[in-house]
Amino acid sequence: MNEFDLVILGGGSGGYACALRGAQLGLSVVLIEQDKLGGTCLHRGCIPTKALLHAGEIADDTRHAAEFGVNAQFISIDMLAVNAYKDGVISKLHKGLQGLVKSRNITYVEGTGRLVSKNQIEANGVIYTGKNVVLATGSYAKTLPGLEIDGRQIITSNEAMTMDYVPKSVIVLGGGVIGCEFASVWSSFGAEVTIIEGLPRLVALEDESSSKQLERAFRKRGIKFEVGVKFASATKGPEGVTITLENGASHTADVLLVAVGRGPVSANIGYEEQGLTMDRGYILVDNKCRTNVPGIWAVGDLIPTLQLAHVGFAEGILVAEEIFGLNPRPINYDGVPRVTYSEPEVASVGLTTAIAKERGYDVVELSYDLAGNGKANILKTAGSIKLVAQKNGPVLGVHMVGSRVGELLAEAQLIYNWEATADDVAPLIHAHPTLSEAMGEAHMALAGKPLHAHG
Repeated sequence: MNEFDLVILGGGSGGYACALRGAQLGLSVVLIEQDKLGGTCLHRGCIPTKALLHAGEIADDTRHAAEFGVNAQFISIDMLAVNAYKDGVISKLHKGLQGLVKSRNITYVEGTGRLVSKNQIEANGVIYTGKNVVLATGSYAKTLPGLEIDGRQIITSNEAMTMDYVPKSVIVLGGGVIGCEFASVWSSFGAEVTIIEGLPRLVALEDESSSKQLERAFRKRGIKFEVGVKFASATKGPEGVTITLENGASHTADVLLVAVGRGPVSANIGYEEQGLTMDRGYILVDNKCRTNVPGIWAVGDLIPTLQLAHVGFAEGILVAEEIFGLNPRPINYDGVPRVTYSEPEVASVGLTTAIAKERGYDVVELSYDLAGNGKANILKTAGSIKLVAQKNGPVLGVHMVGSRVGELLAEAQLIYNWEATADDVAPLIHAHPTLSEAMGEAHMALAGKPLHAHG
């Protein structure tokens, strides 16, 4: 009775995508989730943070309304109302996802699952046997040794998502995507924000030029940061949380957000007992997400690929199609679009200049300043589009900074993944006035025919 083609443990982006695609292909599927369908992305990650960021954008727009000839006054942030808006978005998407799963005749099980054999998951005392088992148990917010999360003064993104007040001051430990997004939110809400990052720059995985532009924009917004210095210790007192850095400097704030990355949820679920090859808690897989144990697959944050919801989603689809025999193309992780949804946004696809050079490419670069773009001027945003290309060859990377530039990644990822050259893109007509024109102008300039740029 409990035998299926697919037994999936974890109902986040990777797990539910695999379930939906598998059922669409006619496979029998059971999906097991201990929390809520949609996982971290829907309930504690992508969706709620972007809702908070949009509320922050409205606050900033209100503060600057007079610049656009609009008489408006910013009074305060009502966090109860902000959370109601955010939770409403989550609820609507959650109900829609539940309806999708139900409509595909997927057996949905609420309960904590455990891998008990090479083809069996146990949940709520019931054994579910699968011709294939897909592990998609996701990730958790990490902390540092000696840094205890109390959920009030020292928090992770989980607690930051549900705060019912705006702290007067915040220290953000970690200048990656999560840290910079929350720093942006709290600054928009009116808090004093300081970011501490151990690496030499903010969003260090992005192109260096993007990091510099974000740092410049954050300084202009009053967001403070220290980079290239590591955390040493933290103490709590009547004045808040005080952190000490390895260089001897100290900072005090009402709240300390620990945003030092996410680790795989893999402990005590039976993975090691079944002989799965693992590294630092991650399950190792091949380019089709197969583990070393035949019939067991793993996707999403559980494996050492990019920790992005859309990556887990794509991996889930890949696994379902591979099991069905469609032989899908492996994912090119260089071609995955990436966005930090701060203000300004940082968006990219493909290789940075440094990585392209490391791989032996003869690199040419072109930066197009958004100051030459009509829509950017209308929005009063600053930034640029930087192209990294092989000399006399395809575009190797697109790196962007500015308000709403994440929306330009749809075209950018096609340019990269289809190995287009600047000459391929330059003749394409972009609507006026849009930010997308900047993509066209950048490629025109790289092709040797700049129009709204000095060449």
